[in-house]
Amino acid sequence: MNSVLISLILIPILEIYLFIEVGSQIGAFNTIILIFVTAIIGVYYAKYEGLNTIKSGFMQMVKNEVPAYEIISGAAIAFAALLLIVPGFATDFLGFLLIFPLTRKLIFGNLSNKFKNPNSKKNNFIDGEYEDIEDNDDRKI
Repeated sequence: MNSVLISLILIPILEIYLFIEVGSQIGAFNTIILIFVTAIIGVYYAKYEGLNTIKSGFMQMVKNEVPAYEIISGAAIAFAALLLIVPGFATDFLGFLLIFPLTRKLIFGNLSNKFKNPNSKKNNFIDGEYEDIEDNDDRKI
């Protein structure tokens, strides 16, 4: 079976189970409030981290480097914001893991190193060809 189909079936089952368990411990009203609070805090923090990632990406571009980690990080933050908007505790947990810079660096740090060029040292010369032209009457520029 396709993994997307399996996840579309298993994720709601897991979320319903967690709703029932958390609701039985803290009450239905508190569970609903907790879902809204995690969504609001998560979206605002995603906005903050997204702006920091854009700023870092521009700084990489000013240094004439490829902002590979920032591109991956920006996509992860957008996906995390989507997970935080979707009601549920498992999706909120995964969303918060993707939003925090430390865990995002652990998850995507090795992936961005593949895009970096190890020979990207700055060279202060221009490679080219030249030709000596002697000053004679046959050849004038």
